[in-house]
Amino acid sequence: MKPNLVTHPKFTFMKILLGLTRIIVGGLFIFSGMIKANDPQGLSYKMQEFFEIWGMGFLDDYTLVFSILMIAFEIIAGFAVLLGWQFRLFSWLLFILIVFFTFLTGYAVFSGKIKECGCFGDCIKLTSNQSFIKDLVLFAMIGFLLYKRDQVKSLLKPGIAIFILVLISFFSFWIQFYVLEHLPIFDCLPYKKGVDIREKMQIPAGAIPDSTVINFVYQKDGKEVEFDAEHFPSDFNDSNYVFLRRYDKLIREGNAKPTIKDFVIISPTGADTTDAILSDPRQLYILFTKKVEPDNNNWLNDFKAITESLKKNERPIFAVSSDADNLMNMLKTAGIDIPVYKGDLVAIKTAARSIPTLFEIQQGVILDKWGRGDFKDAKTDILR
Repeated sequence: MKPNLVTHPKFTFMKILLGLTRIIVGGLFIFSGMIKANDPQGLSYKMQEFFEIWGMGFLDDYTLVFSILMIAFEIIAGFAVLLGWQFRLFSWLLFILIVFFTFLTGYAVFSGKIKECGCFGDCIKLTSNQSFIKDLVLFAMIGFLLYKRDQVKSLLKPGIAIFILVLISFFSFWIQFYVLEHLPIFDCLPYKKGVDIREKMQIPAGAIPDSTVINFVYQKDGKEVEFDAEHFPSDFNDSNYVFLRRYDKLIREGNAKPTIKDFVIISPTGADTTDAILSDPRQLYILFTKKVEPDNNNWLNDFKAITESLKKNERPIFAVSSDADNLMNMLKTAGIDIPVYKGDLVAIKTAARSIPTLFEIQQGVILDKWGRGDFKDAKTDILR
């Protein structure tokens, strides 16, 4: 008598393993996509970091589009795997994607040029090593799904599955465009409400500093020779060794780093006004924007109304940008007369995920902030 394949132990185990793998892979991609959908601008900046290292800075203007599409695909593909819809197609697409992700995280680990890969955004930070190990595990799991792709059947009728995935696709794009206008729903960044910027600029108490050693680089017989202070060559002398440079080599990385770095505000005259602004007892309103975007200026009318209301109530407002001159010209053209200060690009990119973002600050504490899509309501909030 032939064995019943349905009750055969090997068959049952393989079926359970295949189902669990689908749930884990699909769930991880949905989770990863949703975490990043909370802040697509953050993934865009991480892409720019890779492109700059690879000498592909010309792609910087397109990274936000790449980010939105990749995040949406992660969410859609995750649900497609769970539902088993078009599994042959999506198993191949996920395999190609995980090969790409594994290359990126592997590059980050072995090059040492990228500290964090942004796999789960800023809410769940993974080191490059952790991200690489995660991708290796996913690579094996997706490879298994690809191998068993013909054994997976759709859980739902085609029409119902398509309807659900269309809704999921719509949501995947909508949530990203929403947070780009109104700021991330879950604020995992250093500049969230209630944060004391001055406090976060200090090294935490009890932090462990980096462990470094001074290395020297000399030239001998046309070749570079490198050594530290405790390992000078036995034949060392000034006649056969020519000094080239010295540097601090990192031996062990510590955690003596402030949460907020490079936060600086420079006045139009070139003076550093950071301390004065962060210690000001008044309620200050600061517009942060990394650069001028002429095609994205529908916020100007609402912002003009805010500035006029603040001036009537004698409340100070100014702008900070890494592109201060162009921002000043754009504001003047729109009839908005406020001081424009210069700030660090990286700090502004972290602080202003919506371009631009308006902050309410008092003595360095962030009382409130509004994305460009909230400027219409900000006037009411400010004068409450």
